Amino acid sequence: MGVEVDSLGRSYIILDSDTIHTAFLPQPELVHSGPLRPCDYDEIASELGIEPAAIRAVVEIETGRLQKGFNADGSVIINFDLPVFRRAAARRGVDLTRYAGSAAVNPVNIARYGSQQAAQHARLEAALAIDSVAAVESTFWGMFQIGGFNWKLCGTASREEFVERMTRSEYDQLSLFANYIRNTGLLTHLRNKNWAAFARIYNGPSYAARNYHTRMAAAYRKYSKSPSNK
Repeated sequence: MGVEVDSLGRSYIILDSDTIHTAFLPQPELVHSGPLRPCDYDEIASELGIEPAAIRAVVEIETGRLQKGFNADGSVIINFDLPVFRRAAARRGVDLTRYAGSAAVNPVNIARYGSQQAAQHARLEAALAIDSVAAVESTFWGMFQIGGFNWKLCGTASREEFVERMTRSEYDQLSLFANYIRNTGLLTHLRNKNWAAFARIYNGPSYAARNYHTRMAAAYRKYSKSPSNK
C-alpha cells in the first residue's frame, strides 16, 4: 500500500480495492495535547517520586490564575524580558544601538497588536531577527515561565528542542519543568514539602513578601484532600 497522486494533484491510497483520498483519513492525534489531565500530573509525580498534590500545588501557584500554557490562538504564552535580552546580546557582541527602531527594544505597543501576548510575540520575532540565541534565552516560556537560558537544566539538547517542546503541549511544559526542578535541587524541597525553601529558589528573595510559600502550602492541603489524590 503506497500513496499515489491523481490527475488533480490529490494524494490517495488503495485500501481493499477502494480509493481513499488521504485528506479524508483521520489524522493521528498528538499523544499529549490539550489541557493537562489528572493522569498527566500523576505520571510526572510518579517519575519524580512525589505526591501528585505537591506538583499540583506548585502548578496552581506558579502558573497564574488561568493555569494555561497557551493562548486562545494556540500560541505559547511568553514573556520577553528586554533587560535580559540587552545583557544576552551584549555577551554575544551584538550592538543593539544599530536596532533602535526594532520592536524588540522599544516599549510594547499593546494597542497596535491587539493584546499583550500578541505584542510579546511580535517583540520576540523582532528579537529573533537580531540574534536568535539571545532572543530565545531572554524569553520566559509556557505555564511555568521558565527562562530560555535554562534550556539545559530543562533536559533539552538544544535551544531549538527547548522551544519546540515549549510550543508543543502543556504536557511538554510540565515535563520540562519536572526536569528543571530535578536538575536544580528543588526536588528535595518538594518531596519534603518545604515550601519556603522551594519558593526561595524558584521565586527569588521576594517570595515571602508575596506569600508564595504559604499559598503553595494551602494549595497542597487542598489537593491532598481531593479524592483524585488518594
